[in-house]
Amino acid sequence: MAKFADIIGQEQIKEHLQNALQQNKVNHAYILNGDRNAGKEFIAKVFAAALQCESPDMSSGVWEPCGQCHSCKQMASRNQPDVIYISHEKPGSIGVEDIRGQINATVAIKPYSSPRKVYIMNEGEKMTVQAQNALLKTLEEPPEYTVILILTTNVESLLPTILSRCVVLNMKPVKDREVKQFLMETMQIPDYKANICTAFARGNIGKAKILASSEDFDRVKEEAVTLLKYINDMEISEIVTAIKKINEYKLDINDYFDILSIWYRDVLLFKATHDVNHLIFREEIQYIRKVADRSTYEGIEIIIRALDKSKQRLNANVNFDLTMELLLLTIKENS
Repeated sequence: MAKFADIIGQEQIKEHLQNALQQNKVNHAYILNGDRNAGKEFIAKVFAAALQCESPDMSSGVWEPCGQCHSCKQMASRNQPDVIYISHEKPGSIGVEDIRGQINATVAIKPYSSPRKVYIMNEGEKMTVQAQNALLKTLEEPPEYTVILILTTNVESLLPTILSRCVVLNMKPVKDREVKQFLMETMQIPDYKANICTAFARGNIGKAKILASSEDFDRVKEEAVTLLKYINDMEISEIVTAIKKINEYKLDINDYFDILSIWYRDVLLFKATHDVNHLIFREEIQYIRKVADRSTYEGIEIIIRALDKSKQRLNANVNFDLTMELLLLTIKENS
């Protein structure tokens, strides 16, 4: 069963929660704010397990769930009756009826078999204003045994009145060396692939895990690199075909842009330093050197800016084919 020791990085959050447990100063509501896949739910489950544990493990000097008691075994199988996971029927929003039916209507009922009643709400940013106002009633006068954990990717979407009644814990990017170590030791990912996944994850341990085990990511990476290696020799029709192929993958388009961005940052770094050791795509040094030799600093900067602009356009729902065609023509002209 997962413990605080299994959380990669996030030392401040771990220390805060473990101190609250040891000093018996647990707040009635917490907000865990961080990127998607950053590990918010993992932390919430570990904290919930520790709150309900019948015989906490203090052998390491800090509070850990024992993993052996009846409650811990129930947590491991997601069957702990006093840990409630908030669900919502509409994928895009958590409505007032979700809050009233799953929290407000049950919060006054005492825990079934544990010292506390823990509510875990994922995607808290999807709460409507009405839902937040309904939750506010519980946050203003919560039963002493209640702990509400709100997980969100955008803390600014929550009302100031909600924020003022919760302890806000902000996730921080995990250090690259910790991400790489996790991928290599826990997931048995080879060094070169771990370097690439770490670079794309940008401190998000969950994203690193997803990329490391994604066949789509491997294929898209290879095709993107092939495109960049030979784009100068490609006709417009071939570029259009490549664009259509990009759109077939289920991978987040932002990940595709990250592949392109990191390639050109490698080119820029090598052009400036001629140092291979710090390149992410160092196995492609033959092509990195060729692009660096024929490109100007200004041309590489134009490409990197064009990548950022294209990402913004797609996030604003500008036509995919048009955006990609403009981008790839900019790359072809400047590399």
